[in-house]
Amino acid sequence: MLSGQESEEEMAQSTPGAGRCFMEPGQEATVPVPTAADGGPIGHAIFRLARLHRMFAGRLLRRIGLHPGQELVMMQLWELGVQRQADLVRLMDSDAATMTRTVRRLERAGFVSRRPSATDGRVSLIESTAAGHALRREVERSWGRLEELVAADLSDDERVAVLRTLERLECNLVRAADPMGATKTPASQERFPADR
Repeated sequence: MLSGQESEEEMAQSTPGAGRCFMEPGQEATVPVPTAADGGPIGHAIFRLARLHRMFAGRLLRRIGLHPGQELVMMQLWELGVQRQADLVRLMDSDAATMTRTVRRLERAGFVSRRPSATDGRVSLIESTAAGHALRREVERSWGRLEELVAADLSDDERVAVLRTLERLECNLVRAADPMGATKTPASQERFPADR
């Protein structure tokens, strides 16, 4: 159950395209599909889904003082403990400037602390504060609620099939980005092997 300023009904009513689905031929997408995108219907569907997913994530996370993406950094810190900022960049497949902004915002909010390494003053070490650790349960609830919204009418078998399809799409793009195969297997493949 959502708490805070917006109820689920209010969230749905204020969502662009609420009540419309792209489930049947001829039904409208949440964002009009321009004819220039006719050659990429899967890509446009991913764009629409990602946009809505981020919007709902933002609404759920805002209630606990986070913005989308910040919870992913916190998850890494909860899982791995103190991390060099450069390692967070690698783990999140981010860039240094974006990670610096994210860490600064989390630091200003009191959720992380940053200190120089004892062995190399050029290296920043990032760790969750007590306030950051206190967020974990709420972040887990928010992600669970988001999963419920996304997969509301899917059976267990359909959920597995969707996850496998998304993993295949991710692998396709990883291979396209690295045709020589130097990149390691995507994290989702390590965590969710195809033969489960």
